[in-house]
This record gives sequence, structure tokens and C-alpha cells, in this order.
Amino acid sequence: MKKIIKNRAFLGIVSILLSLFISFAMVPMFNDAISNKVEIVRVKNDIKTGEEITKKNLEIIEVGGYNLPNEVIKNMETVIGTYAKVDILKSDYLLPAKISDKPLAEYEYLENFNGNERAISISIKSFANGLSGKLKKNDIVSVYAVDYGDKRETLSPIELKFVEVLAVTLGSGYDNNQVEVENMEEKELPSTVTLKVSEKQAILLSDIEANGKIHLAFVYRGKEENKLEFLKKQKELINNEIETESEVFINE
Repeated sequence: MKKIIKNRAFLGIVSILLSLFISFAMVPMFNDAISNKVEIVRVKNDIKTGEEITKKNLEIIEVGGYNLPNEVIKNMETVIGTYAKVDILKSDYLLPAKISDKPLAEYEYLENFNGNERAISISIKSFANGLSGKLKKNDIVSVYAVDYGDKRETLSPIELKFVEVLAVTLGSGYDNNQVEVENMEEKELPSTVTLKVSEKQAILLSDIEANGKIHLAFVYRGKEENKLEFLKKQKELINNEIETESEVFINE
């Protein structure tokens, strides 16, 4: 019994000492980390992909240093004159991965092909076929074949469940991210959509274009890592030779 009491007393003393250590050592250190302020560069106005970054688009603000990424840019002079590699929104912090020292090529999305992939453009023959003009670069879409072949079937090819959009091009030849239109009534509608595909997918898309109509359905827009998961799933669907017979919907 005495041994149990002694153990409890010892644990009580340890608990008290631990509480005192947390109260007088750890908590002040944590508070200091939170209250520690640093100056960083923040985006003051939206910056589009490829746009040169100027001083008017930036501001210096003071933020808490706790949990702030180490690579966040703190010196405005190192950013001015660089170019946005991605769309950067107002109030975003700047990271080296978002900027480039050199101007982006006009069609930079065609520059990193390794010979195993293809870029193919498909025609948008009606407003609805191309998601009513809402598609953007880097979107993930599903491709459907409508009025396809002699039987005029509607098909959902397993090879085209998750496909990446490289560009949406207007009738003028400009990509939609290159054109700014303030008056929505004057907005030009897409003429083609360029997709990043494999050789097998390119052949299938060409056949659908020639023998039917193509409809695009929106799947995902967002984080790069999530986009890559969709593309990984598409490769699995093809490589594992899952049932390739397309789902058929009969038009009544």
C-alpha cells in the first residue's frame, strides 16, 4: 500500500513539474513564435500566366512568421521583372515555383513533350459541345462520342474518361487565356480544344471526330496533385486492360 502511495506521489510531483515547464517555458516560446513578425511580398492585383510582374502588382506586408513556408519571397526587388508561370491571385504569397526569370513561350504547354504523348485539337461544333465556353487550360474532362458510326450510338470510351485540356482556342486563333473581354456579349466562343493524350487516345479521338460528334464533360479543376491522380487513374484504366467496350445509351 505504501508503495502505491509513493508511486502516486511521485507521479503527482512529475505532473506538477511538467505543468510548470509547459507554463513557464514552452508556452512563452510558442507565443514568441506566433508573435514573431516578418515582412513578405504579397500580390496586390491578379496576375495572369505569362504576365510580367511589376511593382504595381505587389506590396510588402507584415505577417506572423509561425508556420510560414521558408521559400516565401520577402524581397520585392527579386520579383519585379519576372514572369508568372501560373495564374496568381490577389492576396497570394509569392513562391519561387510560381515565377520565371524568362518570358514564357507563347505556347509553352507544347514544350515539354517527351515523344510518348500527343497534343491533338478537336473541333467544338456547337456551344454545348465544349461546355458552353467554360473550359480552361489544365482542366480534366471526359470525352463522349455522339451519333457515332452507322448505328449513331452515344459512347463513353474508357480510354477517354480523364483527359487533360492543354488549351481552348477561339475562332480568331488565340487561346482563351490570351484574350481579355470586358463586355461578355462580345466574348468569342471556342472553336477547338487541344488535349494531351497518348497515341491510342489520339487515334480514337480522330475516329470520333470523323465519324460522329464530340461532347466534353467537365471533371475537375484545381490542385496539381489532384489533377495528376485523375491522369494516373486513366493510365490504369488503359494499362490494366479493363473492359474496353464503351457504355451505350440508346436514344429514344
